[in-house]
Amino acid sequence: MFPGGGQPNMQQLLQQAQKMQQDLAAAQEELARTEVEGQSGGGLVKATVTGSGELRALVIDPKAVDPEDTETLADLVVAAVQAANENAQALQQEKLGPLAQGLGGGGTGIPGLPF
Repeated sequence: MFPGGGQPNMQQLLQQAQKMQQDLAAAQEELARTEVEGQSGGGLVKATVTGSGELRALVIDPKAVDPEDTETLADLVVAAVQAANENAQALQQEKLGPLAQGLGGGGTGIPGLPF
């Protein structure tokens, strides 16, 4: 018994939280399946990562391979992987941002719950 009837319906809140968690899990699974690319050296090195940041492929144009200068090639590889990861982070923000806000990241969370 709560005087004034101002208490939220806990069952409804729990169902809402469970749906948000399911939506978040589905979005995370989608990110793990989605591939994004990053490149460097004008396309000499291309890295493909999943939306969750797992490196899946690395393509190196033969023109980028100079046995006398492996340092530049290493820099190109690092830059391509970084670019791919930046694209993956942007995709994560696009897919998970609204869900995270719904779970409390944007101040619209469920009162009394830690997310």
